[in-house]
Amino acid sequence: MYVAVKGGEAAIRNAHALLAKKRRGEESVPEIGLDQIAGQLSLAVDRVMAEGSLYDRELAALAIKQARGDLIEAIFLARAFRTTLPRFGASVPVDTGTMRIERRISATFKDLPGGQVLGPTFDYTHRLMDERLATRAAEAPSPRAGEGWGEGEERRELGAVPTDGSHPSPPAPLPQGERGETRMPRVTDLLGGEGLIEPSPADDGTPPRDLTREPLSFPADRPLRLQALARGDEGFLLALGYSTQRGYARTHPFVGEIRFGTVEVSLPVEELGFAVPLGDIAVTECQSVNQFKGSATEPPQFTRGYGLVFGQSERKAMSMALVDRALRFKELGEEKSAPSQDEEFVLSHCDNVQATGFVEHLKLPHYVDFQAELDLIRRMRAEAEAPDEMKEAAE
Repeated sequence: MYVAVKGGEAAIRNAHALLAKKRRGEESVPEIGLDQIAGQLSLAVDRVMAEGSLYDRELAALAIKQARGDLIEAIFLARAFRTTLPRFGASVPVDTGTMRIERRISATFKDLPGGQVLGPTFDYTHRLMDERLATRAAEAPSPRAGEGWGEGEERRELGAVPTDGSHPSPPAPLPQGERGETRMPRVTDLLGGEGLIEPSPADDGTPPRDLTREPLSFPADRPLRLQALARGDEGFLLALGYSTQRGYARTHPFVGEIRFGTVEVSLPVEELGFAVPLGDIAVTECQSVNQFKGSATEPPQFTRGYGLVFGQSERKAMSMALVDRALRFKELGEEKSAPSQDEEFVLSHCDNVQATGFVEHLKLPHYVDFQAELDLIRRMRAEAEAPDEMKEAAE
């Protein structure tokens, strides 16, 4: 604590009061509510949930409000609150193949089973300021029926609408899951059917190490790396992913598929002998497709990079997939040539809570340390000047 600051604890209490006043802002303006933050700043809420490792929209909104919009501080609050929660079980791994799609695009195949769904995205906006949003009366345009918007409406495949004015043919029915749910095939499944991409890792039944319950250690296997990347800082991963595209790791993948929607979370109950659905969560999944020239044991084929995060965060999921693929250089027999391939460098520095604590601790009092450094500098200068004085005296 800054007890050495003039005023001591009283000064700290006043600093807290001033912080609360600044957070409230002009009192003539209505105070922002958690429902407004969760609904209108949804992408900020998604980031706090993802990097805070806690899926709760209301708590994430509260953290953003308490942190005055500082998302890293909000992530810190969410992460701290998470440590107080009891753990009563582990859910069944979510099946993104049964995702209720809100957005689904592919950069590799134009026509996909189930079609491409643009959904809510900035990709096709002009990045011009919309002055209508400056007024409270501004209203969002309503999606048009039959254009792939909204639940229950027909979703057409991109490029599947005929140009002669005729109606498009109905899409082929999608495959059904074990419980009758509709499955949305992945692009990697299409490539896997032809043996053109490496198979998905087999589940050998070994439980993955839990990054939230044990410290990070090296070497880290892929499940542990993915855990760290999933809650890693978006900006850090974006920079690393960008570096891989610029030649630092020599990877420039195709986006096989990005999908965003909700998946069901279930908890196995031993007394019942089956898993009980707990609810739905929104996630973004990215699977990248990378070229691989083959090795002595593997034929030329495509390889995978994978990203999965809470909420709608395509940039984070894509960055995660890029870095995941770069970190797999050893198992694919590739040469290590870039920071993005150094797992200790990447995983030790991607956590913004740890990074913030270490950087911001420099603000704390270091009076004793600094005095020691100051005395050392003075002695060193005195010793450096002493030979000159002795030389002048001899002359």
